[in-house]
Amino acid sequence: MPSGAARRGAPMLVALSGPSGAGKDAVLTRMREGSRSYHYAVTATTRPRRENETDGKDYIFVSAEEFRGMIANDEMLEWAEVYGNLYGVPRSQVTDAMARGLDVIVKIDVQGAATIRRLAPEAVLIFITAPSLEDLAERLHERQTESPESRGVRLGMAEKEMSDSAWFDHVVINENGKLDETVRRVEEVISRERRRNDGQNSTPAD
Repeated sequence: MPSGAARRGAPMLVALSGPSGAGKDAVLTRMREGSRSYHYAVTATTRPRRENETDGKDYIFVSAEEFRGMIANDEMLEWAEVYGNLYGVPRSQVTDAMARGLDVIVKIDVQGAATIRRLAPEAVLIFITAPSLEDLAERLHERQTESPESRGVRLGMAEKEMSDSAWFDHVVINENGKLDETVRRVEEVISRERRRNDGQNSTPAD
């Protein structure tokens, strides 16, 4: 390595979280279309697969029995029950990619983000949200994937989750109709954190 050159720091774990309707899936889909070399960890869940979702890409869809078996075998980095369904990040989705030197991005609920903060305090936590609770309500209504009762539960939870954004490292507001701008801001956050991480591992001049 040339004198004074900087080594790349350790791989980063980046957690994207936020309330239902914030647009986390849309942000991740657009990020995957880019050229950045991240590993996108796939979350396991017991909830039913939606019509436009692909098993193994959007989620790893498993039965409750399979999910609890993964918990018993310590295969989950973290897990939680959310809206009556189980969600969790398989440990191998993170550790295998980081062992290859890749930065890992996980989409996670706010409960899971709190667990990640405890287990991996060096992780970067990014909270994605809508401009207001009213915007969230409108988005949930428009996507028509939940019953009115379920939407009510999600909105009640969203109000609390939005207050939890205070302990995240970064908050990015996903403005209506500005998905590309939101993605750009998220990637700028990750790039800044990567530069900071690399700087902490710089090699002094010989």
